[in-house]
Amino acid sequence: MAPIRKVAIFGDLVKALEGHDAVVCVVGPAGIQYQAVMVEAAEAAKVKRFILNDFGWGPDIRSLPEFHDIHAQRRAGWDRAQVLAKANPEFTYTGITTGNPIDWALQKFPLMGFNIAQSSAIIYDSGTERFTGTTLTGIGQAVVGVLQHPKETANRFVKAQSIQTCQNELLEAFEIVTGKKWDVQKSSVKTLLESGRSKAQAGTGGWVLDLVVAQLFEEGEARCMVAPSREESDAELLGMEAESPQQVVSRALSRASNDT
Repeated sequence: MAPIRKVAIFGDLVKALEGHDAVVCVVGPAGIQYQAVMVEAAEAAKVKRFILNDFGWGPDIRSLPEFHDIHAQRRAGWDRAQVLAKANPEFTYTGITTGNPIDWALQKFPLMGFNIAQSSAIIYDSGTERFTGTTLTGIGQAVVGVLQHPKETANRFVKAQSIQTCQNELLEAFEIVTGKKWDVQKSSVKTLLESGRSKAQAGTGGWVLDLVVAQLFEEGEARCMVAPSREESDAELLGMEAESPQQVVSRALSRASNDT
């Protein structure tokens, strides 16, 4: 960002944020590079709590090498918040690590394994690799929980989750909720990795989704577990309800129905 442009954005942000106790940052991928400036503006505007744009896998994920640059960009904003919070006790931050936004993702991305429109599924490898998911409702409650418990959630990343599940559990839930057998095909994470890396090297689109799904289902890696168990997460503190696979897929089906 050019220095003059940065100063202009900073001044506008400070004015916009003055008088607010909390800021929830939900800037999209194209704007994540500006999060450090947003943090600085919030601190200058005397905001008490800045909720970082994480809503993903947090600072501890063992991501595939292709995502390192993306995480470095995110970390710049997180690190700036930490520095400012140490220097100014009146300014605090929280990151909310949610894992996969599961009901939204199931409905939006058939590559994740479930084509709702066609009642068909792709199961990668054995379908047993477990991962953390948080529904959109759960994500909203996590934000509320942070603001309701400012002391306990200050200056750290909290671990939110609605469910820990796997492909096979979700397939069973889809068949129960829809009342019919789904057409099931088999594939492999290796195929996704090869596809994603080939696209990345060629500079074509679609590689991120391929590798995100591969990272989610890569067997034996447990890359996408926010916490080993619900008890070791912050779900109870945040007031989040545990959701079953059937509840999660019902939300995904409802979203799909509303979009048609």
